[in-house]
Amino acid sequence: MPLRPRSLRPLLRCLLATSLAVQPVLAADLPDLGEVSRQYFSDQEEQILGRTIMRDVYADPRYLDDPEIESYLNQLGYKLVSVSTRNQREFTFFVVDDPSINAFAMPGGNIGVHTGLILTAQNESELASVVGHEIAHVTQDHIARMVAAQNQSYWPTLAALALALLAARSNPNVAGAAIASTQAYTVQNQLNYSRDYEREADRLGYDMLDRAQFDPRGMSTFFARMQRASRFYDSSAPAYLRTHPLTSERISDMEARSQAAPYQQVQDSLDFQLVRARLRAREGNPADAVESARNALRDKRYSNEIAARYGLASALLRARNVKEAEFEAQKLLANPDISPMIQQLAAQIAQAAGNATLALQRFENAGQAHPDYRPLQYGHISALLAASRVEEALTRVNKALARYPDDSRFWQLAASAHARLGHRLLSHRAQAEASALSGNLIAAVEQLGLGIKAGDGSFHELSSAEARKREWQALEKAQRKK
Repeated sequence: MPLRPRSLRPLLRCLLATSLAVQPVLAADLPDLGEVSRQYFSDQEEQILGRTIMRDVYADPRYLDDPEIESYLNQLGYKLVSVSTRNQREFTFFVVDDPSINAFAMPGGNIGVHTGLILTAQNESELASVVGHEIAHVTQDHIARMVAAQNQSYWPTLAALALALLAARSNPNVAGAAIASTQAYTVQNQLNYSRDYEREADRLGYDMLDRAQFDPRGMSTFFARMQRASRFYDSSAPAYLRTHPLTSERISDMEARSQAAPYQQVQDSLDFQLVRARLRAREGNPADAVESARNALRDKRYSNEIAARYGLASALLRARNVKEAEFEAQKLLANPDISPMIQQLAAQIAQAAGNATLALQRFENAGQAHPDYRPLQYGHISALLAASRVEEALTRVNKALARYPDDSRFWQLAASAHARLGHRLLSHRAQAEASALSGNLIAAVEQLGLGIKAGDGSFHELSSAEARKREWQALEKAQRKK
């Protein structure tokens, strides 16, 4: 496999270590954390910090920009959030292209999941158990409670973490030193309090699994397997075990709760299987991925044949073998209950084969069947732009933005459409909105400046752009003062 940069890892571990240092509180008697956490920082301040960190996550090459996988993870995450006792917060679930088994929570409700974890989980309930555990870290305001316990200023510490992430992108050794200097005071308390903290997240995560109708045994089976695996590791233990220390007491507690629960067989969703097949199709070189997928089908080494064929079609498309990919796509489309992920892949295969008419027809049919599935809308608009049907693409993207104004991918598509039509101000404005949503206010202000200088906007468009520019300049200035 190709070597991947490790620039995210130091900060991600560090942020988890930060959130682990809290006062012991049992889940059976949880306090009202609102006033305690907010006396140190406001919701707005935490959101600002979260956007700052996510700006650099999005820019990192190990962030996996895959709308289908990200959409699945957000669907899974919000299914758990919806049954949480503290479900008023907004969350962002994203994927890190890393084979290690790990997941982490960061300020602002941002939760990252490694591809290695998705592929290692033996069923969807195991994956949900880890995601639920991380959600509990966020809903319980653990970072705020760490600050309260230490009586430290929130912003100097966590602003330093954001700077450490910047350093990590260019020099991991420098980043490690920066992290060590900002986090030295938490190490002892992490050792003292992290076990109680992890038990709290275990219990809340377990309750979310049960309410969301996953198999609550998924938590005990996953952690028990990690504990057994740790016996074969030394300093290179799985990342999840290093950031989430396991104890026999925690395992026993989860197993006891599982044994007391009534047995229920929970079937994995098709989308879970498709996501795993999609990730496997990305592994190794294209030829090896195709061979692996073919062998799995031939030897019937799969838990779901549809997902196995989807994986083969994905690998064939990656290898640019569009003729065989189309053959597999037609088999997949013959199934009565078709996932939007399958329809998206079939449309992309037709587009790669140069059949724009078939591709757009497949996107149209899929969009009618699944109007709320945003990856299909991204694909359809992109296909319209590729077919030079720019006005139609702009109409669709404007309709999407009216419904999803905080979607940076739609804003980027709008920027492309406006640029193709010669709308310079509107193109720069759309790109500015995309940059701001990704946390990069400096780039957003620069884009607006270019658009205003273009001089091709109406009075209303220019006034709106000037107002937006002042708003972002004030916000960026406020961030620098924190």
